[in-house]
Amino acid sequence: MEPRLQRRVQRYGWDKAAEFYEGYWQEQLAPAQDTLLAMARIRPGDRVLDVACGTGLVTFRAAEAAGGNGAVLATDISDSMVGIVRRAARDRNVPHVTARRMDAEAVEADDASFDVVLCALGLMYVPDPDAALKEMHRVLKPGGRAVAAVWGKRDRCGWADIFPIVDARVKSEVCPLFFQQGNGETLETTFTRAGFTGVRSERLNTLLHYASDDDALGAAFLGGPVALAYSRFDAPTRDAAHAEYLESIRPFHKDGRYAIPGEFVVTSGARQDTGHETTDHPNLEDAYP
Repeated sequence: MEPRLQRRVQRYGWDKAAEFYEGYWQEQLAPAQDTLLAMARIRPGDRVLDVACGTGLVTFRAAEAAGGNGAVLATDISDSMVGIVRRAARDRNVPHVTARRMDAEAVEADDASFDVVLCALGLMYVPDPDAALKEMHRVLKPGGRAVAAVWGKRDRCGWADIFPIVDARVKSEVCPLFFQQGNGETLETTFTRAGFTGVRSERLNTLLHYASDDDALGAAFLGGPVALAYSRFDAPTRDAAHAEYLESIRPFHKDGRYAIPGEFVVTSGARQDTGHETTDHPNLEDAYP
C-alpha cells in the first residue's frame, strides 16, 4: 500500500475504534505495557514522548512516574484518540500531559528533547518503522532510552485470522506487514539500524481473556485495526465474518469464555552520547487531510 494511503487508513480506522479500544483491550495489553514501562525506567522529572498513544493507557502511567516536575507528550495519528487523552488529562487534573495528533515518522519536536520515548503496540501500523525509530532516536537526549512493544509471531497470536477474514470481504490491506517486527530479532535489528545502542528484547507469551462471544467479536472488529473496513460491512456480511472469526478462535473457547494465545516483543535501546546530530525530517502533518 502507498504510504500516504496507509496513513489515511490508520488515521480514520483508529478514529472508528477509539471509543471501543479501552473496553476491549486494556486488560489484554497490560502485560506488554507493564514490561515496556519497567524497561523504560522513567524517573521523576523526565520528559517523555509517547508515540501512538491511543487512549493514554501508557501515557498516564508514564506521567505518574515522571511526576509533576516532568512532562509527557502523547502523540497519535488519530484525532479521536488524541481527543480522549486530552479530555482524560483535564478530567484527571494532569497538566503535565499534552496530546497532539502527529505522525510517528515525523515527530514535531527538537533534537535531543526527551529523556524517554515509548511506543506501545504502534509500530505495526507505521508504513516505515525504520523512519519512526530514527525519529525516536533523534528526539532523545544523549543517554536517553526508547522502548517499543509489538505483537510477536503470527503463529503465536490466536486471533490473527481476523485480517484475512476482513480482507476477503473488503480489500483494506490495513496491516500488510503487521507481524513483521515481531519475527525473530527483527525489532532489535530495526533499533540498531536507527542508531540505538545496548539493544535488548523480551518476548512475552500471554492469554487474551474474553468473557463471551460478544466480547471477543467486539475486540476483533470494533476496537482494533480493522474497524474502518468493518464499518463498511452490511448486516449479512457482518454475520458471516462473525461466524468465521468465532470458528477460528473456537479452539481457545471453554466454559463460555475465551483464552486466546498472544505474544508480545518488547525492545529497548539507548541513544549514545556522540555529540549533537541533526536529522532532516519531513513534516507529514499536512500530507493528508
